[in-house]
Amino acid sequence: MIQFTENDEKQLKEKGIAKEKVMEQINTFKEGIPFVNLRNAAIIGNGILKFSPSEENELIKLYEHKLTNLEVLKFVPASGAASRMFKALFNFLDVYDPAKETLKDYLGRTGDKDIKIFSEGMERLPFYDLVISRLPNKNGTEGEVVYHFVTELLGENALNYGFYPKGLLPFHNYNGTTATPFEEHLKEGALYAGANGKAKLHFTVSGQHEEMFKEEFAKVGPRVSNDTGLQYEIDYSFQKSSTDTLAVDMENKPFRNPDGTVLFRPGGHGALIENLNDQDADIIFIKNIDNVTVMKDAKEVADSKKVLAGTLLKVQEKAFEYAKQIEERQLTENEIEEISSFLRDELNVRFNEDFSTISMNEQIAVLRDKINRPIRIAGMVKNEGEPGGGPFWVTNANGEVSLQIIESAQINMDDNQQADIMKNSTHFNPVDLVCGVRNFKGEKYNLLKFVDDKQGFITRKTKDGKELKALELPGLWNGAMAFWNTIFVEVPLVTFNPVKSVVDLLKESHQV
Repeated sequence: MIQFTENDEKQLKEKGIAKEKVMEQINTFKEGIPFVNLRNAAIIGNGILKFSPSEENELIKLYEHKLTNLEVLKFVPASGAASRMFKALFNFLDVYDPAKETLKDYLGRTGDKDIKIFSEGMERLPFYDLVISRLPNKNGTEGEVVYHFVTELLGENALNYGFYPKGLLPFHNYNGTTATPFEEHLKEGALYAGANGKAKLHFTVSGQHEEMFKEEFAKVGPRVSNDTGLQYEIDYSFQKSSTDTLAVDMENKPFRNPDGTVLFRPGGHGALIENLNDQDADIIFIKNIDNVTVMKDAKEVADSKKVLAGTLLKVQEKAFEYAKQIEERQLTENEIEEISSFLRDELNVRFNEDFSTISMNEQIAVLRDKINRPIRIAGMVKNEGEPGGGPFWVTNANGEVSLQIIESAQINMDDNQQADIMKNSTHFNPVDLVCGVRNFKGEKYNLLKFVDDKQGFITRKTKDGKELKALELPGLWNGAMAFWNTIFVEVPLVTFNPVKSVVDLLKESHQV
């Protein structure tokens, strides 16, 4: 039995973490988190919808027709720091000395593809002119120029871009005026999340960066408002300290810092289900901060979002009608069959094998439970080798089958059958979600009730030279939404333009 000291109890209280929660996490470390059981990949015709152009137009019109009477929110996870984006450049500064080696020799010796792409395309980076203007000596060998450029870009006493949140870096250059992902989200949001003269956006940010985001909005907000004709309502939230997770040593005992305090670590993006749960709107769009494109592609991206939103409205209207029937009166056998068919055919709900054999009242109870759930419409793009989770039919420990977004780390790749299902999947998840979080009465669901705690991750780390085990919460669009009703829709590749590395800014989707 783990004994907590008085100081431990005080630490838990300050973080807002219940002792029972910590004990649950310790049990999770002891028991481990099982791999998911993939039944098969979701494909077009079996878990993924693909609309014709005329069907897309109908869904777009449906959304646009209803938009003025809807509360719409764009929810943007934006707490990511840019340090990972510049990982290759930080490494370059550590290992390259232009006084001892030419850049060509360095590239030949190391095969450093990122630096090769970076050095060859440097002039097309959105911040090129700014960095070059700050260099005291713009001449020298190619290696010296690249080295001094990177030093100016990342140096603590220079631009220090590695410290910035990713959302506030220059991503695009419009004839000398650069735009950050934050600004691009404002502009893009105007195309599908703006109505009645306003657009509402919520950004989850790191507390240390909040003022930087507010300064950026003060700078670009008036210009974007003038261009779009919309007033923006922007607010921010932070990952709650109560969602931090315990770290343990290799014996599953709380890992302690040198000062004796228990080590807690951020729970990953799954912690943001708490932030999402604090929001309330008819429709919530979710898209990561670094997934933006230049404005020439913005209409196609916006139309895709409208298709997803139209899909939500169309299916939700039926779901609400059926939920109301279940609530208000006794159903006939035909109505039970009609509602179960709707859940199965349009909301991808799968029933246990004994559903047809249980009593009518028991069937109605199952239908009530299945239909009164938040709904997520998730865009899926064709798999062209990009990393990321994918859409699968999954069987859980209770034998229940459902559509899920699964990460590769959740799959036992040593199991040939599971590995084959993963390798043969046709689509992956670009984090492109439209969410319905209210019931037929207009009341917001408590989203925390629909999380599958068994879809977290245990990882190994080191701290102060000691090994530890860390726990990541079920991902926001993975286990945190495991018990939502789910529809997957194929969306065009133009909707997926993440910037994981600085060299991604050289891709066509980020060039004006």
